[in-house]
Amino acid sequence: MLDINKVRADFPILNETVNGKPLVYFDNAATSQKPQVVIDAISAYYETINSNIHRGVHTLSQLATDAYEVSRQKIQKHINAKHAHEVLFTTGTTHGINLVASGFSAFVKAGDAVMISAMEHHSNIVPWQMLCERVGAELLVIPMNDKGELIIEEFEKLLTNRVKIVAINHISNALGTINPIEHIITKAHGVGAAVLIDGAQSAPHMQFDVQQLDCDFYTFSGHKVCGPTGSGILYGKEEWLNKLPPYQGGGEMIKEVTFAKTTYAELPHKFEAGTPNIAGGIALGTAIDYLNAIGLDNINTYEQELLQYGTEKLLEIEGLKIIGTAKNKTSVISFNVGDIHPYDIGSIVDKMGIAVRTGHHCTQPIMDFFKIPGTVRASFSFYNTKEEIDALVAAVIKAQRMLS
Repeated sequence: MLDINKVRADFPILNETVNGKPLVYFDNAATSQKPQVVIDAISAYYETINSNIHRGVHTLSQLATDAYEVSRQKIQKHINAKHAHEVLFTTGTTHGINLVASGFSAFVKAGDAVMISAMEHHSNIVPWQMLCERVGAELLVIPMNDKGELIIEEFEKLLTNRVKIVAINHISNALGTINPIEHIITKAHGVGAAVLIDGAQSAPHMQFDVQQLDCDFYTFSGHKVCGPTGSGILYGKEEWLNKLPPYQGGGEMIKEVTFAKTTYAELPHKFEAGTPNIAGGIALGTAIDYLNAIGLDNINTYEQELLQYGTEKLLEIEGLKIIGTAKNKTSVISFNVGDIHPYDIGSIVDKMGIAVRTGHHCTQPIMDFFKIPGTVRASFSFYNTKEEIDALVAAVIKAQRMLS
């Protein structure tokens, strides 16, 4: 069980006021807040061991390298990757997806197909569109229903041996839907397709095991798991990472360089050109330690309580409609109130110190499907409370009265 007061004490920003009101932060699907231990880890790196990694024989370089590689090992253990070199440090989920999409230019040709779903973030749409345009492949889209659930029967109809990779989110950032990725991975592998999982929204809420899932790639962002911005990981099976060409050229990713030819370094360095976000990588390991100390199962159980409570309370508001009512959801509630524009709701509740996200959430195809301009999105984390949800409900009611 979570000691919510103890948890909240770990996050200094929760003591802030916004517009003269105590901060209520419900924009966790966009980015999470940071506990003091993560903030301290960033400071400690720059204060005590700031140096470039992998390249120096001096003490600071060795200390920084050790701290960075220990972080990689922590993440390997956390996701149960078979090898530490299957964990690549990135700047975030978008970087991870682009790395794979770029590399798949070597494996996708004219007449082939790439498959995504109707509920993807733009970051898991645009790179695949770019790939298809480059090579003349077809982009296939798994449709969804009015609840915001993928239509699995249609997925199975679309899936043929033309499909070379399926790229799908584990959880929808706009709807909170938890997708049946185990089934999708099994079926995709049955036709010889690789599978990339966008785990940006799942990593903060649940434990997952990449070997048990048997996915080929899994990527998530550090800033959504209480870590720093500009950090993240891409997991890739060793066999795939060895086959993919490098995404960027430069220092660190080389074995030998001559003007005639360059040979590339072994994994993971082949994909980690240049000086990385060293402090971010180290602090991401600290964030993973922090979440594991609390327990992802405890986090998930508590956030499901918040989801149920928030759903019940918000639905008491006359004219409020929740967009995304899948049976399996995480702690995200997207809603609209009558014909009031979501931006107007968001602006008014902000005056009361409550941070929610408004707009299309980088998922314009979802908004087009529901024929709406956007939604108000309240996304809960394990440091939120039911009392904060009550404050949101009261603020939405006030905004509705002002705007009606």
